[in-house]
Amino acid sequence: MTKRTFFAVFVSACLLSLGALLAGCTMRDVSADAGNKAKVGIIYDIGGKDDRSFNAAAYVGALRAVKDNLPIVYRDVEPGDPTSIEPAQRAFAQYGYNLIIGVGFAQGPILTEVAKNYPNLHFVLIDSVAESQNVASLIFKEHEGSFLVGMIAAYTNKTGKIGFVGGMDIPLIHRFQTGYEEGAKYVKPDIVVLKNYVGITDGAWNNPGKGRELANSQYEQGADIIFQAAGNSGLGVFDAAESYKKFAIGVDSNQNWVKPGFILTSMMKRIDNAVYDVIKEETQGNFKGGLHVYGLENKGVDYALDEYNKALIPQEVIEKVEQAKKDIIAGKIKVTDAMAK
Repeated sequence: MTKRTFFAVFVSACLLSLGALLAGCTMRDVSADAGNKAKVGIIYDIGGKDDRSFNAAAYVGALRAVKDNLPIVYRDVEPGDPTSIEPAQRAFAQYGYNLIIGVGFAQGPILTEVAKNYPNLHFVLIDSVAESQNVASLIFKEHEGSFLVGMIAAYTNKTGKIGFVGGMDIPLIHRFQTGYEEGAKYVKPDIVVLKNYVGITDGAWNNPGKGRELANSQYEQGADIIFQAAGNSGLGVFDAAESYKKFAIGVDSNQNWVKPGFILTSMMKRIDNAVYDVIKEETQGNFKGGLHVYGLENKGVDYALDEYNKALIPQEVIEKVEQAKKDIIAGKIKVTDAMAK
């Protein structure tokens, strides 16, 4: 089964919709039939679980838990707009779900309050920190992985210019941008990095048309590689790369397969592994609240190399990037964390 087919099959699976969740259509049945199984509920951000990026990575982790027959009952919600996030979180909590996972920093303030209201339940927050003992906060060192794809971009670059298209203009995405710039300049100090953001609201994650427009502009200005950290909007960057016969770099999930031959690599956040692990810990009675940090040292971030892009990156470049990875882990290379206080 190809990766494209994999996503298509599971996206069409009969999982719980927001309307069903809030109406309680099947929640009572789930509660009655769960038995000794852990009830796991996931609320995705507004990009949806088929964004082939951030949400999709969390989705893959949850599906792996189901496929591996972990003793869970799994349901999820795609809110569609920010106002639906709190009702979804509270519905899961009211029906006694053991583990409630909020995908995305925007859910942080709401999940923090809901977790306080339900101290006997366990919560997971991805990409933000909640100061509650019953919340596991999953944070990733995106700047480290972005440094590596910045190096690959610089080694591949022919024009002296590369680009970056971010989704929402927030400190979290500045972390991607800064790491990418530092990695590129580590290889070519004089390289020019063009930078644009889709917007300043949640809608910035779900606007492929704007993503393509920004990428078109950067390619027209001479960039031959663009790193997108824009959620579903990044798919527009891929369309532009294909149209201009240039390269793009994927984010969060391994997106090399989306536009084969035009995706140079992808900066992977192993959200899938993190979600799978926290679900497994819940089923084993080993849930741990507090801060969980994923970086190069524990394979929480990395760059993607597979059958779709291995012919695009020379072996000598891979060797240099792998050495840089070791140097970052050892502290010999310091990558700026744009979110560090």
